[in-house]
Amino acid sequence: MTIAPPIKREMHVVHSRGDKVFRGIVTAGAMTSLIILGLIGAFLFGRGAQVFSQYGLKFITGTNWSASTEPGIANEFGMGPMLVGTIIVSIIALTFTVPMSIAGALFIEFYAQPRVKKILTALLDLAAAIPSLIFGLWGIQVFTNIGQRWASLLGNRLGFIPIFNTISDNYGRSPFVAGCVLASLIVPITTSVAREVYSRTPRELIDTCYALGGTKWGAIKTVVLPFGKSGVVGGAMLGLGRALGETVAVYLVLNLNFRYTFKILESEGGNVASLIATRFGEASTEELTALIAAGFVLFLMTLGVNMIASAIVTRTTRT
Repeated sequence: MTIAPPIKREMHVVHSRGDKVFRGIVTAGAMTSLIILGLIGAFLFGRGAQVFSQYGLKFITGTNWSASTEPGIANEFGMGPMLVGTIIVSIIALTFTVPMSIAGALFIEFYAQPRVKKILTALLDLAAAIPSLIFGLWGIQVFTNIGQRWASLLGNRLGFIPIFNTISDNYGRSPFVAGCVLASLIVPITTSVAREVYSRTPRELIDTCYALGGTKWGAIKTVVLPFGKSGVVGGAMLGLGRALGETVAVYLVLNLNFRYTFKILESEGGNVASLIATRFGEASTEELTALIAAGFVLFLMTLGVNMIASAIVTRTTRT
């Protein structure tokens, strides 16, 4: 006797008026954010399209930025060294940020006393919301001397390595010090994201490690760190996106120099944001257009970093 399969039932969800209103508000907010982001990109591209059509790829790779107000003298704009400087300073900042953020997040979540944990969590969330201008000025005052001593030590001990080789002793205005300042700026937000992800580690998995005779560090190494990889990557990329657009710290530390250099202890460098801040006040009409085009390149770079971070976090979470 053959038994007929059960009839597939269709599920119908009835939304209340409040659900519909809330969904409409949330959808409108999300669409508004995307529309504003698109308008910003369209404005920057529209104002800088003339520069891209005139200079082409040379605007991205060129090493000369000269603007003249005198008739008969041609202008030339190339932002290649500033792009390289942006990447170098950001990598230096992440080199310091990631280990400190992981250590800080693990200490707050698993080693600090409950009362201390509550206070540190509140302070960390507060520090993550402080404007970058405040952190930049504070970092310059604090890390200029400290970073200068570290840079001097690296130059004396590791000078045989090309990136640490330098003929200048003005370490206080080097990409290394600028990276230290940026690290102080992005550590709070990276640590905050990592701590939040670590706090969501399934407690039963940690208790299982303890039940099998494991130590706290063993549970952290085998359960917490693999579970929180996506949080660390996401927080680091979020901090990188913030570091790419940082202006004040790099503007006050580095001397702009349109020359490709990978020596992090030289007293020269710069990034795209500091270029815009330095030249914007006295820019001519043509140079202003070039600065807007540079802003569009920085916009695309930051957007690309965030998209890559989202893809990495999604892939890590699925794994």
